[in-house]
Parts: sequence; C-alpha cells; structure tokens
Amino acid sequence: MSTVSGDEAVPDPPALPGRRWLLPSAVIHEFDPAAARPGGRPRRTARDWIVDFSCFLLAVLIGLIGADSVGDNPHVTHSAATLDQLLGAAACAAVWLRRRWPLGLAVATVPLGLLSDTAGGACMIALFTLAVHRPFRHVAWLGGVNIALVPLSLRLRPDADLPYVVTVVLAVVLMTATIGWGLLVRAKRQLMFSLRDRARRAETEAALRAEQAQRLAREAIAREMHDVLAHRLTLLSVHAGALEFRPDAPQAEVARAAGVIRESAHEALQDLREIIGVLRAGDHDDTGRPQPTLAALDTLVAESREAGMKVTLDTRVTDPAAVPASVGRTAYRIAQEGLTNARKHAPGTEVTVTVTGGPGEGLVMTVRNPAPDGEVPHVPGSGQGLIGLTERATLAGGRLEHGVDADGAFRVRAWLPCG
Repeated sequence: MSTVSGDEAVPDPPALPGRRWLLPSAVIHEFDPAAARPGGRPRRTARDWIVDFSCFLLAVLIGLIGADSVGDNPHVTHSAATLDQLLGAAACAAVWLRRRWPLGLAVATVPLGLLSDTAGGACMIALFTLAVHRPFRHVAWLGGVNIALVPLSLRLRPDADLPYVVTVVLAVVLMTATIGWGLLVRAKRQLMFSLRDRARRAETEAALRAEQAQRLAREAIAREMHDVLAHRLTLLSVHAGALEFRPDAPQAEVARAAGVIRESAHEALQDLREIIGVLRAGDHDDTGRPQPTLAALDTLVAESREAGMKVTLDTRVTDPAAVPASVGRTAYRIAQEGLTNARKHAPGTEVTVTVTGGPGEGLVMTVRNPAPDGEVPHVPGSGQGLIGLTERATLAGGRLEHGVDADGAFRVRAWLPCG
C-alpha cells in the first residue's frame, strides 16, 4: 500500500527492525507515523528514557561537584551557597522537560547558569538539547549569550583553585564543545532523514519507470496485434461474408474461400505466436521465425493475390540488403495495413504498392487504390490502423501521410530514414 502526496505516489515507509527501541523518538516518528501521540508529539522510546535518565544523572553528578566546590569557596557566603544549590536542584529536575520545551529550558537556564554553579550540568545539557532539536539561529543566539556571560559569572564567583583566565577558557571550551556535539548529532539525524527521503524518491521513480515500461509493453503488444492480425482477420471476414451472401456459389469457389479462411486462421495463429516471441526474446521468437522485412513484400503481395486481390508491386530500391531490418519491418507493416484497408473499403480495385529510394536518401513507401465502384459491404474495424502507422513511422524517425487524391483514389505515403 502506498500513500499519495499531491500528484506523486509515495511508497509506505520501510518496516522498522525488531530492535526499534534503539532508535530515538524523532527517527521512529519519521519512519512510523503511528508512533506519534494524538497531538502529533512522538512517544518516548526505551532509548529516550535511558538517554533522559543518563542526562539527569549527569546533571546531578556535575551539580554535586559544583555544590561541593561552592561550599568550599571562600568567596561565596553560606546563604549564597544554599541558594546556589537550590537553583541547581531545580535546574536538574527541569532536565526532564528538555524534549518538550528545549528552547524554553535553554532560555530559563541562562540566568540559572549566571547565579548557580550547581546548575552548570543542567545548563550544558539544555544547550546540547537545543542544538539537537532547534535551528542553528536559536543555538547561535543562546550559545553566544551563555558564552558572553561566562566571564561575568566567574567574576561574581571566582574559582578558589584556578586562575580566572584559565577558568574562563575552560568554561568557554566546554560550552563550545557541547554545542558542537549537539550540532553534530542534529546533522547526523538530518542526513538520515535526507537518505530516507532519497530512498523513498528512488522507490517512487523505480515504480514509475516500471509502470511506464509496462504501459509501453502493452502499447507494443496492441500495435503488433493490430498490424499483424488485422491483415489475416480481414481475409477471414471478407471470405466468410462472401460465403454468407453467396450460398449458391459454385463448389470450386466455396472450396477456395474455405481454403483461404483455413490458411488465414493458421497464419493468424502463427503471427500471434510470433508477436509474443518477439516481445519476449527480441527480433526472433523461440521457434527462430524471423520478423518480416522489406524482402517479405513479395510474399505479402502473393498472399493478397491468392485471396483475390489485384495488386501491383513496384520495387525500386537501390540496395535492398543495406536497408536496416527495423526500417524494412516498418515498411512491411505499412504495406500490410494499406492492403488490408483496400480489401475492406475498396474490394475489387487494383492496388499499387511502390517502394523507392535507398540508403542515404530514405525509403519511400506508397500504397494507392482507386475509389470502389458501387456500394461496399461494411466490414467492421477499429479505425486505429492509420493512427498506429503514423505513430510507427514517427518512432522510426520518418513521417506518414494519407488522404484522397484529386481523382478520388486513396493514397498512403510514408518516408522512412534509411542508412
């Protein structure tokens, strides 16, 4: 099953592995929308709880170190140390809110970091969370404010063991490293989302390419079906219609028509096998029967004459052997369709098939028949033959024209590149 976004079909996200608890909630929310709560906020995974608890323990551990340092600092009074520890405890408890309000927590820890050494660990975790979950502009502003306040904070509560400059440098380096680590984690997550989106787009494009290939294959089947079978089935229709309207015809004529019907049905089955074989295996089918080329025009004309048509073939190709097989096959199909149409719509008329040209100048194929005398019996057809021929000639790099001449004759003329 796949979802649709706009005009583009997007496949469903890939199935998550069994150890999904190792993934952060943001990643699971991207891969599995069902993991989100009704409000849209992703649920915490087991990994999230482990990470949050580790961050809380780290904040508490750093807070205890800071509280001990503040208690032993002769520059800090007892009441100031007590306030420092209380603010640090509140900051450590607020670490549990870092996923829901990362920006608010980072803003709240700015004054806490200025007033409390015990809140130092919570302030670092708040900056790290901000760098992971929010855009860089927020990180730049709040990170810059925190770094700018470091000298003032250490001026208010100088370290009892290290020089002032050293403590400022260490604090700035530690804060910068924390922000950089958070930005690295965010960049890795964005890369993961980008790769996932690229994979989904690749799947979509592959599905569209497969669908297009399937559609082209269907069109090729339909085109070959029409071009090949219409010729045979028209013979069946014409001779079966003759038997229907002339039940009192001489025995020899009835036997001849029945023979043409049998032979046409046999040839239609052979052509059908040939089409399927070509679509599966290329230019030759499984039986080794070649596709018709320009050299097969004589056989096509002979079959039409045996069916009772009057056909004149005029072939003036300078070098028939140099005509590519694909061009010859297209010319054969044009002649076949022209003879089929003449048999259906102008029975009894003389059809002229002319082939001229050669390599370097192109191949010119003309099928012409005069207007029929009297009323012509209706023979059903799809009406798509000439459209298919035009498309076939265009795909071969040529062009096809058809219409009625000034004398009423119908003419099909095609030019095909050759050589």
